This record gives sequence, structure tokens and C-alpha cells, in this order.
Amino acid sequence: MTVSLGKPDWLSAPASRAVLDALEAAGGPDCARFVGGCVRNALLGQPISDIDVATTLTPQAVIRALEAARVRAMPTAVDHGTVTAVFRHKPVEVTTLRRDVETDGRRAVVAFTTDWSEDAQRRDFTLNALYARRDGRIEDPTGRGVEDALAGRIVFVGDAALRLREDHLRALRFFRFLAWYGRGEPDAEAVAAIAALKDGVATLAAERVSAELLKLLAAADPAPAVRLMRRTGVFAIVLPNGADQARFEALVGVEGKLVETDGLLRLAAFLPDDPAEGAWAAERLRLSNADRDRLAAALAPAAELRPGLSGHDLRVALYRRGAQPVRDRLKLNWAAVGGAAEGWLSLIAAVDGWTAPAMPVNGADALAAGAAKGPRIGEALRAVEDWWIAGDFQADRAEALARLRELLA
Repeated sequence: MTVSLGKPDWLSAPASRAVLDALEAAGGPDCARFVGGCVRNALLGQPISDIDVATTLTPQAVIRALEAARVRAMPTAVDHGTVTAVFRHKPVEVTTLRRDVETDGRRAVVAFTTDWSEDAQRRDFTLNALYARRDGRIEDPTGRGVEDALAGRIVFVGDAALRLREDHLRALRFFRFLAWYGRGEPDAEAVAAIAALKDGVATLAAERVSAELLKLLAAADPAPAVRLMRRTGVFAIVLPNGADQARFEALVGVEGKLVETDGLLRLAAFLPDDPAEGAWAAERLRLSNADRDRLAAALAPAAELRPGLSGHDLRVALYRRGAQPVRDRLKLNWAAVGGAAEGWLSLIAAVDGWTAPAMPVNGADALAAGAAKGPRIGEALRAVEDWWIAGDFQADRAEALARLRELLA
């Protein structure tokens, strides 16, 4: 049975056409096919983010073909067969067909091949081992990728244990794909293999783990996948301090009401309310400084941030803590204590609708008012700020200057 994607826009987009034209000019018809996520998501009617192409050409031949067609070629990971083509600022990742020669669970030594079936056999799941010709026709070397994708089955290509020993990250990818695409009961062979080989996850680089974990948590409803992740023992390896499954699941429900998905805040929901816990998780997962700071701020307790809070007190919190920390904390508090949605939604709408004003006076104004350099300036400015905040940020610059001069006098 021939299955076709039809003619989605990305299939004939300028970058897609330019790359396939360049490769086929060097390697002949059907030397290149679209592969992986773009094919899977198009088949499922889901958005496409990245375009990937597989080819029988070697990486050096890919570079020569792209350059001959005046398409920029970036040797992203040539040893593993990957070259990134850039046409009109649009990237297309081109990878030579491969087979594994040696693997240690973290990295692989590969050899290039011209056999599409051989390339498919080294991929992780059947729904990712799909290729599409430029006319939209799907090639399914495993014989079940299309069927599994449409049924929501996340099934390893071939032997699940072998695929996991090749790359332990595939355990995390299983849960991520289960959260995004899975339906029905998870594949029993896959779950058993992951549970048996879970210790391999501990050998992975933290950056690889965090990338998969955050993608998993950003699914519309990752709760069932996370529960299974706990049952197999994988979650305890990834985040041993992440005990609060109830608050995490409640937060998923909260974000459903807001039509939001926030993987980083969902990560925070697992942790105790202590900024140090956020810093610990960020260090363990090698997150960015910005993500570390956001986790720490979100986990700073603020029980007062809940329905019944006055508009003035909310504005004070926004000014003192910042809009993102207050919004994060409101969602975590809502998940923790529950209650009618209307009050929480009203508070969050108020956060989104208010921008903290800038303090009307500064140190230069204090100097101009005759203050000597030193701690007295800071004390006076803090006093003016407290007075300005107490007045609900209403005083204008002239009034604030008068208050500053009064204090300095």
C-alpha cells in the first residue's frame, strides 16, 4: 500500500527544493529523501519545526553538491554524516545513510551506507524510521512505521534492549515520544527493556538528559508518561529530589485551563519550595543561568499569592519580585492548594495586564539636590521608594523629587 503525505507546504518550500535539487544533481534521482520528524508529523497532521533529509551521498559529496548549487553548507557533525544546508536563512539538516559500527551507550562510531533499510534499522522508533520522496510518497523500511504512527504506538526498531544499549538516551526519548504521540497501552517489550537497563541513564551527559526531560514535560499532558517513568525507576535517576508528583499533575491541569505548556515550571513543580532546590536541579541538569535563576525564584515561597490578595499587594509583589516569578508562583500555589479557577485566573490576568513603572527619581537626582556621595543617598532613595510604593506608585516625578528633597533636608 502506497501512503502519501500529499503536498504540505514544507515539501515544496524553497529551501527543501534547493537542497534536493542540489543533491540530486550530484547523486541522481532518489538519492535524497525527507526523514524523521517532518515526515512523522506531516503524516499525523501536526506542526513541522525542522526539516531533515537523508541521502546516499557521503558528507564531502553533500558539501560539494551544496556549494555547487550556491547553497551554504555547514559541516555540523561530519564524522557522523551530518551537514546543515542553509538556503535563504532556512536550515535543512542533511545526513548520510549510516549503520553503527561500535556503540557504548553514549556515542557511536558509524559507517556510511547506501542502503535505506540499513539506515532505518539503526533508528530508535518505527514512527521515526519513515522517509518521504519529494513527491510525498512515504517509504517505510521497517514495514510498520506508518501503522505505528497512526495508532500512537511507540515501538523500538528491532530489539528494544539492543537499541537501548546502543544509546541510553533512547530510554528518555521513549517517554518523550509517549507523551507527545502515544495512545493506549505502552509497548510492553519497550517498558521491560527500559526497566532492566535503567542504570545506563546515569551515564549520560546532563545536557542530553535535560534536553529530553524538558521536551517531555512540555507535552500537553505528560503525566501518564512521567508515572510510567517513575515505575521503571528512570525518574529517580534523573531527578531524585523530584517527589511531588501530585503538584506536577495539578500544574498540568492548571496550564490546561490557561492553554499553556511550560516544561521548566513543571520541573519546578516536582521540587520542594526552596530556592536552593531549584539551584540544585539546575546544577544537576546543567541548565542555563537564566533557567537556574527562574527555578530558584519560582520556588521561593509566597503563600500570600492567592485569591483574595488586594490589587495593591499584587502590584507590590510584581514590583519587588518581578512579573515572571509572581506568575510562576501563582501557578504553583494554584496547583498546590486548588480552589475555584476564577480567582486564580483573575490574578494571572492582572499580572499579565500590569507593567511595573520605573522609580521616578535616582541617585543623580539626590546629588543634584545637594546630597553628599555615600550611604545617605541610598537610604534616602529607599525611603522615597517605600513612600512611592505605599502610595500605589501614583506619585509622579515632581512629587517624588519634592519628597527626596524633604528627606535630604
